[in-house]
Amino acid sequence: MKASNDTERKRVVVIGGTGHIGSYLVPRLVESGYDVVSVSRGSRNPYRHNSAWSQVEQVEIDRRKAEKEGTFGDRIRKLEPEVVMDLICYTPESAEKLVNALRSKVQHLILCGTIWIHGPSESVPTSEEENRKPIGGYGRKKATIEKILHREARQNGFPATVLHPGHIVGEGWAPLNPTGNFDTEVFADLSQGKEVAIPNLGMETVHHVHADDVAQAFLKSAYNWNDALGESFHITSPRALTLRGYAESMAEWFGQEANLNFLPLEEWEELVSEERAETTKDHIFHSPNCSIKKASDKINYQPRYSSLQAVKESVSWLIENGELEV
Repeated sequence: MKASNDTERKRVVVIGGTGHIGSYLVPRLVESGYDVVSVSRGSRNPYRHNSAWSQVEQVEIDRRKAEKEGTFGDRIRKLEPEVVMDLICYTPESAEKLVNALRSKVQHLILCGTIWIHGPSESVPTSEEENRKPIGGYGRKKATIEKILHREARQNGFPATVLHPGHIVGEGWAPLNPTGNFDTEVFADLSQGKEVAIPNLGMETVHHVHADDVAQAFLKSAYNWNDALGESFHITSPRALTLRGYAESMAEWFGQEANLNFLPLEEWEELVSEERAETTKDHIFHSPNCSIKKASDKINYQPRYSSLQAVKESVSWLIENGELEV
């Protein structure tokens, strides 16, 4: 494996640097010797305090507004990055504009995708080589972005890598719960031994990843650039969870035996809001279960957190900060 260890003073621009992933990624980059520029709207502070932020150049750019004005790519290029890490690219048009602005100007563009480039699994664990059959607008857009970057890498030698995280969790926000949505009261009910309704038989899967492990993958993609160029990698925990196993494990963590009621999806939907029902259906229809072997082999991705460890840290933060009563 060839790797670049000449990180000293290498200039990295992180787009979306104060968000979930960036709050872990930016300090990692600083501590690894990079010269870091964090680009954000300036509307919030990072999710976690770290003294490394004192060494970060922070630039305020409203991406949506700048793209409408046709200035976003030029403004990123004028920051003179050698590496760009884009954590908030959501449309193919955004990707194309950024590539055109950075063409022949950067050594590496590393972009955040999603495991929802895959639709329902055909075989598990799903590898990066599986055909893309996304369902829903978000997955389709991210799959198109990936296609654009792969084409640019193959045809024009553009130095791009795409990382596909699972369901991101970490300090500061609610994790996807054992019913496939973001209602934190599900954790409260499990902690108190109350009955929790689970759709179907609870054998559908969710695949979490801690935000710091995603940050690790961005850093290792930059370090192992020669093996990362033109590639896509799943970035998840080592193993997915079934809804049933997830609920039982969380109840046990709270010192309870899980009291689960399994209902046909149509009946289960009647118990929750329309928004939560749609979120759950989205997740259980996907039921992701992704392989990280390629990321492990090529960029030495080694997640520190299992799915349950990542979720427990998130839930602990919610409890400690008074956002969840158990």
